[in-house]
This record gives sequence, C-alpha cells and structure tokens, in this order.
Amino acid sequence: MNIILDLLLLLLTIIYSYLEALVKIFIPQRRKSVAGETILITGAGHGIGRSTAYEFAKRKSRLVLWDIHKVKKEVGDVTILVNNAGVVYPADLLSTKDEEITKTFEVNILGHFWITKALLPSMMKRNHGHIVTVASVCGHGVIPYLIPYCSSKFAAVGFHRALTLELEALGKTGIQTSCLCPVFVNTGFTKNPSTRLWPVLETGAVARSLIDGILTNKKMIFVPSYINLHLILGRFLPERALAAINRLQNIQFEAVIGHKTKRK
Repeated sequence: MNIILDLLLLLLTIIYSYLEALVKIFIPQRRKSVAGETILITGAGHGIGRSTAYEFAKRKSRLVLWDIHKVKKEVGDVTILVNNAGVVYPADLLSTKDEEITKTFEVNILGHFWITKALLPSMMKRNHGHIVTVASVCGHGVIPYLIPYCSSKFAAVGFHRALTLELEALGKTGIQTSCLCPVFVNTGFTKNPSTRLWPVLETGAVARSLIDGILTNKKMIFVPSYINLHLILGRFLPERALAAINRLQNIQFEAVIGHKTKRK
C-alpha cells in the first residue's frame, strides 16, 4: 500500500475515533462482568486499594489483597491485576533522602514490572486478563516538592502505554489495560493538600471511577475527567500562560523544605 493510501486510512481512522468518542458521551457503554474473576490488588491495606477491593467485592469477584502486612500465596491464575501500591515523600530535592528516592521508584514503578512479569504469562496463555496501572495526574504534569514521585508516575504512565502497544503487537487483544490518573486523593500520604481548581478526592469516589473504567475497558482514567482538558491545554499554551495557571491553582500541601516542615 502506498503512502497516499496510508495517509488516507490514517485520516479516516482519526475521524472515526473522534465520532466514536462523541457517541460514547451520550450512549452508555456496555460493562463487562468481573464476577468470579481473580483480582490481585497491591497496596490494599488502605486508601484507593482498599476502596477498590470493596467495589470488586460488591461485584462478586475473587480477591487477593496484597499489602506489606499480608501476602497470600497460591491463588491460581490472576485475571485482573491492580498495581496500586505507592509511596510519596513530599520534600524539596536536596531534603529528600537517597533511600526515599530509591523506595519511591522500587514501589511506584519497579514493583509494576516484577508483578506484571510474574502474572502476565498465564494471561497471555489464555489471552484473557486486565492489567491496571495506578498512576497520577503527576504522571502527566509536574508539581514542585514531588520530584521523585512525579518522575515515578511519569514512568508508570509510560509503562502502561508501552505495555498496551506491546500486547497489541503480540496479538493479545483479550488482555485489557487501564491507567488511573487522579488528582490529590485524601489518603494521608500528602498532608493537608488543597488547590483552587482541583477537588481533593475521597478514595471511594476514585475507586468507583476506576471500577467504571475497568468494566468499560477504558485505557486512561482521569479523575475528575475534566482534568484531561487541562493537560491538553498544557501542550499548547506558552510558558508564561502555564506559569499563570500554576499560580492560579495555588497548590498547597505540607512538605520538607530546607530540612524543615513547611506548608507549600
């Protein structure tokens, strides 16, 4: 096929994709059943992981709740993996301890690699499964005093996108992928967060959005959904305008700055 036909096909695909997205706004999407599916959730002791576990339990799923204080072995083939475990150390870069940087990457991204590699072969054998990457809006845009966290979440978003494309290239279309990207969530990891433009989310609301995204096989799940528009604008606005938006947002939380705890 020559380049002209390839470009024409690309244009038709883009038009179709936009029309499909428009239709989905007004027509409820079909939701798959997760009853009887074996679901492993990392970091399920509290926060988003715990709320997500409750939502799956309502849908009669078989749960394996994996936390630093509880690990269950020999559960058979896991069909849905929720890579949720995460840590954050709010501080300026020079006040952040080396071991905190290392742990941030070990938990927030390297853990995704190891557990996915362990569970993916059985999913590929059956061409059935769903891999969920819990990232953050900080995986698309940055916030001061969260350099290791933002960097690890950028890596998590990249992991999701690359894995999605690789599974497609391998013909494993029965394995779905989703990436959760919420704004500040009231989990206790970041103390006293506030902002003018974003809500501070409760874990239950985030878990419900995540479940809805999983049941409809949504690739990128933003919470709240309108945050995606802000990120799109960020790709086109000049730096001066972006700086003005950042000042308007007035994002605040407690962080260690110069070895002292301060309210940003």
